[in-house]
Amino acid sequence: MRQLRHFMAVVNEGGFTAAARAELIVQSALSTSIKNLERELGADLFDRTGRRVVLTEAGRALLPQARALLAGAEAARDAVAAVAALAVGRVSVGTIQTLTCVDLPAELAAFHREFPGVQVSVRDATVAELTEALRAGELDLAYLAPDARDLPEGLHVYATWHEELVLITAPGHPLAEAGRTLIRDLAEEAFVDFRAGTGLETAVRRLAAHCGLDRRITCDVTQIGLLVDLVRAGIGVAFVPRAIGERAGLPCVRIRQPEPGRRIVLAGRGERPRNPAAAALVRHLADDRLADDRFMDGRLKDAAPAAAGRRGGRRPAEG
Repeated sequence: MRQLRHFMAVVNEGGFTAAARAELIVQSALSTSIKNLERELGADLFDRTGRRVVLTEAGRALLPQARALLAGAEAARDAVAAVAALAVGRVSVGTIQTLTCVDLPAELAAFHREFPGVQVSVRDATVAELTEALRAGELDLAYLAPDARDLPEGLHVYATWHEELVLITAPGHPLAEAGRTLIRDLAEEAFVDFRAGTGLETAVRRLAAHCGLDRRITCDVTQIGLLVDLVRAGIGVAFVPRAIGERAGLPCVRIRQPEPGRRIVLAGRGERPRNPAAAALVRHLADDRLADDRFMDGRLKDAAPAAAGRRGGRRPAEG
């Protein structure tokens, strides 16, 4: 591109001396650049025999192509600069279906107001599917509810929250009157379960196994709204994040000894997203201190206290 720019400078300025002055280089350097271009193309581009520099037939053939290539290069630079400046862009976010520690719609709306040219794509799936999509580059970021194992190599945690799990029941259920219960007292209860492989199902299954509770599952579902409706209808009880039970208006029975909860992380590839839009969204979704002071760590500890009380419906840690 530099050689083509020098070629156009000679054409526009009418000579090598003026072209070198316009390009802010010495004339010998500009002449060398033109000679190198002629050698690469295999033809003389200028007739240098007279006082004026005149285009040869080969030079006239190159002229429209050079203009188009330089214009395309300029457009490419502008496009890249627009992405870097977040005037345009795209970011893909994955989430578990039962995310409650972050008000994601409100957060994305606030992000859109700040960067209206950035398109956001949101996908909900199981933890395994989201993790694989992150590793494959299909997602830039994802909210995950990982189990006790570390995330796969190459994935980094940008922020962490804690969600309290409660037992929801139908109105009028005996447990609703008590307001709290022990795990061991649930042996005779029928359960509505979320689909296997989700972060919620994994947390509940681990809790039951830890406490020796052999749950009697009467129904399992793939949509959290249906789970809530089945519990409301009295088909069984279920463990859910407290916010889901409260929004549904169902009794939320607190579990004692142990108090159940789960860890939610915002994860992505690498210590810092290469996509400028994804990096901006991380700074928006995670706590400012986490994003700025500890962003390069990649393995953040529990961020729930720092995340409490920030804009967009971010909730404090519970439980």
